[in-house]
Amino acid sequence: MNIFGKIFTWWNGATIGTMLHTSRHGEQVGTDAQGNAYYRSKRKGEARERRWVIYEGANDASRVPAEWHGWLHGAFDDVPESNLPPARIWEADYTPNATGTLGAYRPAGALERGGQRARATGDYEAWSPDA
Repeated sequence: MNIFGKIFTWWNGATIGTMLHTSRHGEQVGTDAQGNAYYRSKRKGEARERRWVIYEGANDASRVPAEWHGWLHGAFDDVPESNLPPARIWEADYTPNATGTLGAYRPAGALERGGQRARATGDYEAWSPDA
């Protein structure tokens, strides 16, 4: 991405300001399988250690795995690699948030699917405050 892209597109990776702040005040502690990089502040003596993530690609919080989410929010002090249990066979791989895309869930009756709902069966009775 060129310099103008970094200046004007905050939604696609880190901006120049974030990169400068990270290089001056941050210490990288790890990366996840998607390439997101995790940092903590170098400054000691703060009431609480600051932690943040630099996304690889689009800035989407749903791309942070659960173990790194716990680390970002201070659930544990050590990086997740030292706290992870072995992977379970039933755990699903990450799938991106599809809201607003063609892959989004659209139930029957949604306008995008033609807007045809099933007819009412007559078992519904509207609530009335006088009843």
